[in-house]
Amino acid sequence: MYRHLLVPIDDTDLSIETVSRAVEFARTLDARITFFHAQPDHAASLFCTAEAPGCIAPAEFTYVYENRTRELLAKAESAARAQGVPCDSGSSVNDSPYQAILATARDAGCDLIFVASHCKSGSIGTMLGSQTLKVLMHSDIPVLVSATSQSSLSAQAIAIIRDEHRSLAAVLHAWLYLIQTAEEHGHAPDIELMQSMMRYIQTFPAMLHHPKENEYLFRKLRERTSEVNAELDELERQHQRDTQLIMELAVIVDKYAAGESSLEDLKDTVDRYAKFMWEHLGREEGVIIPAAQRHLTEADWNEIKNAFCGNHDPRFSGNTETEFKHLFSRIVNLTAPIAS
Repeated sequence: MYRHLLVPIDDTDLSIETVSRAVEFARTLDARITFFHAQPDHAASLFCTAEAPGCIAPAEFTYVYENRTRELLAKAESAARAQGVPCDSGSSVNDSPYQAILATARDAGCDLIFVASHCKSGSIGTMLGSQTLKVLMHSDIPVLVSATSQSSLSAQAIAIIRDEHRSLAAVLHAWLYLIQTAEEHGHAPDIELMQSMMRYIQTFPAMLHHPKENEYLFRKLRERTSEVNAELDELERQHQRDTQLIMELAVIVDKYAAGESSLEDLKDTVDRYAKFMWEHLGREEGVIIPAAQRHLTEADWNEIKNAFCGNHDPRFSGNTETEFKHLFSRIVNLTAPIAS
């Protein structure tokens, strides 16, 4: 049976669903995953004139065409680790994505390529999409196509929720890696970076993500069914507990920065919070989202989707847009060396 999957991903809602499907498939096979993103070569954009459309500032270019890749891969890795699936990731610059996919699959020793495609018509060419079709035509490695229909409101809303979960998980993995490397090399972790991680956690789950879940997803589900009320009660208690744990985490970071706490105490506190959060996210994705898919209406999902679209992840909101965009990119780049 297959032991090593290559899973190509891009910056679309389809890839969020593909990662979930691939992780579940790999888990049932006890297989590992290599996630891969093929970056187009946009270097020429740096030399465009001011009048040319599509030109962007160098800092923005670095984010869009370099750091964004690491974000995508970090989130995919977080989804795999949440299910105990060993994973690695990579990327390359190539204007022929299918060629990069095939080359990476061979180099990594993969025995299956797990690709996604929108199913929009009866014609196999248009149904599979050009890159997926080229992978099928040229691959000497088995290819499994995970076809999805036109994205529904529920799928769009769930994709946003899962993406937010993976953003938080990626930050926590990066923080644990920061502490791990500090221990291994006998030096103190970057205090400023940890304080930035702390600020992200304080701003995103506690102030934005959890309140929207309580007000929209959980409330709507309670209106439609009572079968998961006990789970919802527990999750809402965990949201309150999360606020307390975040306060404790902030205190230990401040104490460590002041030399009043040990690295071991810091590690234990971060590890305890990470485990709490991963269990919480797993319960939401394993119990609540499937129940919502069974019971909520299209109108419900439309309201939930609009609410979460207005979440404005702190990377991209208001006056903090530039700060958080580059902060998140810096954080998730720390996860690059991690491989299960």
